[in-house]
Amino acid sequence: MMLLQMERITKVYGDLVANRDVDLNVRAGEVHAVVGENGAGKTTLMRILYGMERPTSGVIKLRGKEVSFANPSDAIANGIGMVHQHFMLFPSFTVAENVVAGSEPSKGIRFDRAAAAERVRELGKKYGMPLDPLRKASAYSVGMQQRIEILKVLYQGADIIILDEPTAVLTPLEVKELLQAIRMLASQGKSIVLITHKLHEVMEVADRITVLRGGRVTGTLEKKDATIAGISKLMVGRELADPVKSASRPGNSVLTVSGLTVKGAGKPLVDGVSFEVKAGEIVGIAGVSGNGQTELIQAISGLGPVHEGEIRLLGRDIAGLPPGTVRDAGLAHIPEDRYMWGAAKDASVRENAMMGHHRRLHRSGWLRKRTITSLVAEWIGKYGVKTSSLEEKAQHLSGGNLQKLIVAREMAQQTPFLLAAEPTRGVDIGAMEFIHDKLLEKRNSGGAVLLISSELSEIMKLSDRILVMFEGRIVGEVDGLTATEEQIGRLMAGGGAS
Repeated sequence: MMLLQMERITKVYGDLVANRDVDLNVRAGEVHAVVGENGAGKTTLMRILYGMERPTSGVIKLRGKEVSFANPSDAIANGIGMVHQHFMLFPSFTVAENVVAGSEPSKGIRFDRAAAAERVRELGKKYGMPLDPLRKASAYSVGMQQRIEILKVLYQGADIIILDEPTAVLTPLEVKELLQAIRMLASQGKSIVLITHKLHEVMEVADRITVLRGGRVTGTLEKKDATIAGISKLMVGRELADPVKSASRPGNSVLTVSGLTVKGAGKPLVDGVSFEVKAGEIVGIAGVSGNGQTELIQAISGLGPVHEGEIRLLGRDIAGLPPGTVRDAGLAHIPEDRYMWGAAKDASVRENAMMGHHRRLHRSGWLRKRTITSLVAEWIGKYGVKTSSLEEKAQHLSGGNLQKLIVAREMAQQTPFLLAAEPTRGVDIGAMEFIHDKLLEKRNSGGAVLLISSELSEIMKLSDRILVMFEGRIVGEVDGLTATEEQIGRLMAGGGAS
């Protein structure tokens, strides 16, 4: 049964056509993936379906009847729910309070907490997502918080659930659990619309795939007829090739970390870590999120404390120095959180792109605006950043386009050392290919790169040496050319390498 039909949907913003004559049909009880590059029109299409935007033209039919949503409340009332990429929970509220917010059960004029807790407990049990309804949302991991969001739309009676880039911030284990939960929801009659760029996950969980490019549908495929290579070509309009990684020829040490310790409330968050990164190599750090990688990144970049040990960059001890001083010493930094550390959301694209470059792009104290404009335009073109203008605020860029802007800015620093933390988080496969090539170019030209990524495939594809972190320690090192997923996986779980 065809539950949802979106027919010839077009959305125009001034001169920008975000969607053009898009058709999307969703069956009852299926997982339908919508894939495409950043700026392909996926999010706009879902915002229209969820009542956050009105289409310029086109028709939406639900159960065969034409509908029109003025706002998300209309969509919810018609059985459509959406779990956004950035969660909308109240951290200090309990699980039950978050799930029932807006539709609270009552006893007289008072909120019936016991009834709310029982309903949420039963809901979690029914859909295989058990959570303690009396526990605060802030006490749960990101993966569990996502389950709270899903339970919330289920509580609202959603038959169609839109998941927007749901695995972007999850650990590998959480991704596996989410995909299992998605299949369970579909088996119980729920329809899932999955917005993603991770094609391995699409092939694992989707029943059908619709591909968008430039605001248009380039194909809708049954999974049995789909391949990753075929979907990729529909997304970018060309064949994609894996980067060619030749054997490294490491030179002198650029970064040396010795006995680095960052203390936590109990045991250390980084516990006596030592390693080096040489010129002409990429050293990858693998590990399940939360095993000290964030604290290590912040210690090296100057954003966090160093309680013991040394961090030497080109022979200079930079441990505990301010971020500006560390950058002046020869570090460029692609941060793992683009919103917290990588950009000023209220500043323009131009202003964000020049950050870190501004001290050399001035004359007699005045910024050289013409030079800056030319450079920023060049970076935007080279990295495929989709923006309406250089004056557009960073907060209005999609997450993937903001990531590309930050990578372009940091690669343009041309420093001896690059700290690349989650460099391709949220970007599409075309941009991922380009960024991987740029990281290898950096290494091949004699730069030293420390790569921290939660994507094991990325670590294995690019790294010459792979270090594995577990509970704040480096628990093993493997050769990037011969490493296997099983070998690294055992180390990530705290086991041995063999």
